[in-house]
Amino acid sequence: MYSAASGEPIGVSFMNLLSHPSYDRASPESRSLVCNGCGAAGAKFDFVPDAIWGLPIQEACFRHDWRYSIGTTEEEKAIADIEFLNNLMILINNTKGFTATMLRIPRRRRALKYYEMVVSFGDKAYWAGK
Repeated sequence: MYSAASGEPIGVSFMNLLSHPSYDRASPESRSLVCNGCGAAGAKFDFVPDAIWGLPIQEACFRHDWRYSIGTTEEEKAIADIEFLNNLMILINNTKGFTATMLRIPRRRRALKYYEMVVSFGDKAYWAGK
């Protein structure tokens, strides 16, 4: 469920997510050119869910996409990937309510899988266009 006022999922705040300073300064239009959500841009199938057990995680994916678009070294890819995991954990840990509490451990496990996938299979997306 989303708040009509902010467009954010109810009970979730994006204010504490980590990001490169240029992401915070970028216009929504600039972001939309780079950030496609979870999964590789241009993939034949959109098989990576934008939610973990009902928790929307697109904003963590957007920030990860941004880091991939500006990075130029293996170290910057590693930073993007660990920041992605940290942002997933921030979203999971800061979501309130009974359901969020009950799903916290399974969501953390799934977040680790997302992280493992970008570390293991994110090279093509990271190096695209560089």
